[in-house]
Amino acid sequence: MISTVIYTMTAALQAGLSTLLEYLSAHVLTCLVPAFFIAGAISALLHKETVLKYFGADAPKWLCYSVAATSGTILAVCSCTILPMFAGIEKRGAGIGPATAFLFSGPAINLMAIILTARVLGLNLGIARAVAAVGMAVVIGLIMAAIFNKSDQRCQTDQNPPDLSGQESEVSGRPYYITGLFMALLVAILLVATSGLVALLQKGIIVGALIIVAALMMIFFYQREEREAFLGETWWLAKRIFPLLVAGTFLTGVIGFFLPVEWVRTLFGTSSFQACFVASVIGALLYMPTLLEIPIVGTLFGYSTGVTAAGPALALLLAGPSLSLPSMIVITRTIGLKKGGVYISLVIIISTLTGMLYGTLVS
Repeated sequence: MISTVIYTMTAALQAGLSTLLEYLSAHVLTCLVPAFFIAGAISALLHKETVLKYFGADAPKWLCYSVAATSGTILAVCSCTILPMFAGIEKRGAGIGPATAFLFSGPAINLMAIILTARVLGLNLGIARAVAAVGMAVVIGLIMAAIFNKSDQRCQTDQNPPDLSGQESEVSGRPYYITGLFMALLVAILLVATSGLVALLQKGIIVGALIIVAALMMIFFYQREEREAFLGETWWLAKRIFPLLVAGTFLTGVIGFFLPVEWVRTLFGTSSFQACFVASVIGALLYMPTLLEIPIVGTLFGYSTGVTAAGPALALLLAGPSLSLPSMIVITRTIGLKKGGVYISLVIIISTLTGMLYGTLVS
């Protein structure tokens, strides 16, 4: 008996370690490192007014929520990689509504995932995922703002955002577009590094060239204090978030070892509330790297073979990429237990209801 328990616990720990090593090897260099630098640039180089123009509580709703809800289409990031960028935006004064809309949309609707979903799991599910993810980002953001940030109600569609085009030139003496171009270079490094469409050698050459250009821009267009602030913010975010991700990812692997897969497959045979809710909860707990959620839903949970119904499949695709146990730990540390708990609950509940609705429509 004791030997069986020891064997089981050893296997569970090995599963956790294997998950952690796979995460570190597949995501740290290509995903998290560029994401930390993007977050550092947001925190140190963007003027607060620029952030508030698009994500502030007093920005026009049509602007802040449309930008936040669709920004994920260009970022091939997972639930953990989006966290440094979210932390940087939140630290610079973004409204809780637009910030959480961005937090959800980042991993939920990246373009490659939507295309792959449509090709592997079917066009209908791919379209449903794209539409539902954008809608959920807006709804979650509006609810978060209504609960925690009454000033967000002052956003009106007839407001005009301030013209900040010449502000940076007045402050620093450099052209106003430099910071935007520098940010675009950092995002391009992230996109190329995480792309599966570019060969490894070509990817290395392109990423290396982009890094050189970004470094030259930093040297020639930014002052020493700004460079130090940029690197300091990057390091501060990395040392605060990365240890939590390591611990959470290891724990996710241990939980996955004990997951009763066969029972889950049986449970997901309908689009009932129970099936969609359990799918949302499991998706929220499991760590699903970008694009990996598609074979998980199609193969592990049996959607491609008809074992899992359409409702739970969509619920998994909505909650899975957007949350994970590691990301939930960091979210609650970043915005507090109360706000983090409400955000996590909203993702699970709305994913459940959306899955039920979709399952009803296609059945």
